[in-house]
Amino acid sequence: MKMKIPKSHPRYKSLVLREKIVKCVEKGITSIHGLIAHGRGEAFDYLFGEKTRRFAIKSIRAASALLLLGNNPVISVNGNAAALCPSEIVELSKIIPAKLEVNIFHKSKKREVRIADYLIKHGAREVLLPNRGRIRFIEHNRRLCNEEGIIKADVVFVPLEDGDRCEALKKMRKKVITIDLNPLSRTARKANITIVDNVKRSIPLLIKEIKKDKSTKKNTLKKRLKNYNNKLVLEEALKYISKSFS
Repeated sequence: MKMKIPKSHPRYKSLVLREKIVKCVEKGITSIHGLIAHGRGEAFDYLFGEKTRRFAIKSIRAASALLLLGNNPVISVNGNAAALCPSEIVELSKIIPAKLEVNIFHKSKKREVRIADYLIKHGAREVLLPNRGRIRFIEHNRRLCNEEGIIKADVVFVPLEDGDRCEALKKMRKKVITIDLNPLSRTARKANITIVDNVKRSIPLLIKEIKKDKSTKKNTLKKRLKNYNNKLVLEEALKYISKSFS
């Protein structure tokens, strides 16, 4: 039975996202384990007041620069990301432009196809699926990838990531951008750029920034990246959490 959420509810937007995840579990797009991952992020978002903070904006601006400077950027999509913001991810892929590739932790060929079909339904022209490509340094299912996608990528944008693969991609000399509400996670600490924010809020802001940066000189974008410090951004996020208790 569909839950009716009144817009007057103080956490209306958060509850709507929760329902999207549940609906996509029922459709076979998101793994049931994705509910746990979403709940963990929800807890951190509550600490940020469920708003995009200044430190996230810094990362979004850096991510825009890196994606535009990349020679072969790829957006890696799992079940949760597809459930929460399929249209936004597709739009992002078109404006960069960047390839879309499905990559999930709990291996299921059927679910990979469903995620790809869901993205195509929301406007994607092509979505790559794992084939003979292999990410070195990891043994679990997320090592499986596409030879024309992640293997050839120089920049990998993963809205929701696991630490193992983030670390492995960096060992393969790829730049990694992630969105993670937990500034203490291994993913957040290992990525080149970590956007500490809710994926539903930050991707539209990233799209807006990229549209603006399309006319920005490359040297300016390079300077922005050079001045970006992911460690300091994570420290800012942690300080914000600490202050919220004072």
